[in-house]
Amino acid sequence: MKTLNATSLVTTLQCPHCHQLYNIEERQSYATCCNQPLFTNYDLELSKSYLLHVAEDSIWRYAKLLPVLDKHNIVSLGEGWTPISELSTLSQQNNVYLLLKDESVNPTGSFKARGISVAVSKAKELGITHCIIPTAGNAGGALSAYCAKAGIKATVIMPRHTPATLQEECRLYGAELILVDGLIDDCGKLARQLVAETGGFDMSTLKEPYRLEGKKTMGYEIAEQLNWKLPDVIIYPTGGGTGLIGMWKAFHEMQQLGWINGKLPRMVIVQSESCAPMVHLFQNTPNIPPSPTIAYGLAVPSPFAKDLMMEVLEQSNGTALSVSEQEMEDGIHEVATVEGLLLSPEGSATYIACKKLVEKGWIAEDETVLLFNTGSWYKYR
Repeated sequence: MKTLNATSLVTTLQCPHCHQLYNIEERQSYATCCNQPLFTNYDLELSKSYLLHVAEDSIWRYAKLLPVLDKHNIVSLGEGWTPISELSTLSQQNNVYLLLKDESVNPTGSFKARGISVAVSKAKELGITHCIIPTAGNAGGALSAYCAKAGIKATVIMPRHTPATLQEECRLYGAELILVDGLIDDCGKLARQLVAETGGFDMSTLKEPYRLEGKKTMGYEIAEQLNWKLPDVIIYPTGGGTGLIGMWKAFHEMQQLGWINGKLPRMVIVQSESCAPMVHLFQNTPNIPPSPTIAYGLAVPSPFAKDLMMEVLEQSNGTALSVSEQEMEDGIHEVATVEGLLLSPEGSATYIACKKLVEKGWIAEDETVLLFNTGSWYKYR
């Protein structure tokens, strides 16, 4: 059996709805045929004959199942292979087996490093020299860092109220920073305008195919780190939905590879009450105008991939719920004082959601529940 090297087994890009194919060797954005994100396909039959690159403790241990064709184009800062910790005290208190995947240890302090590493690597491979991203915060810092490593110009557009630490992070990496009076949707409008004017590559959430592929590695890691047995429930703090959709894609790829068997996890979307479009869509209740939230990663009023997120919830028998600003603050304190972990507001939201679902009986006693801490608490000061 061959050992995995860095050469990808990618084949095509494809619309997830009508299945129209797009050329992987050309610059692509999204599936214009159906106005949907593009999915990346691989030769999964051939992949079965390869082992993981176990010496690589990063997302690139799954390089065969990532879209970069030439290993010399990989732009990596050591992202991925983040720890899964048992929350023993909270498990006893809630009568469930609680695990936490801590993405705060990634380069630039958040899970955004995964998707940005793959997207910038592919941009380098395609000869792209300028990347543009609208961001609520963490994605901007990640793009700035990886573009600095790759020698690619980065333009970051973020709301003016974004914490000063995140603004300064982008500047320190040498990115062009543009501040906008408004929310992430307003930043997205300016990004599209700049892409049209400059020819830069639009790195907006799911407006290119490759950040999704980086985020899907969370799904591969969960399976491998838990000895190829997935948890009963995964609770995920959801803004644009790249991670949620990516993990679900990874689970299906692993099924085809024969790496996992049995029932897939029930997927849970958690959002802030201040900005909860997916919760309102799932519950079929009127959406309300967004207001500021401490969980700025959840501040996505109009997610592009809402249809795909709904499909994940429906296929997994999942659910969606929101938590208040005060509940997130309380959750940070509760987890810190009994488990010694400082969660981001988004990470705290997953714990609060778990408590609510246990109380409702939606999560049964002794089920295994995986929570996500998507960023470092220190980046929110």
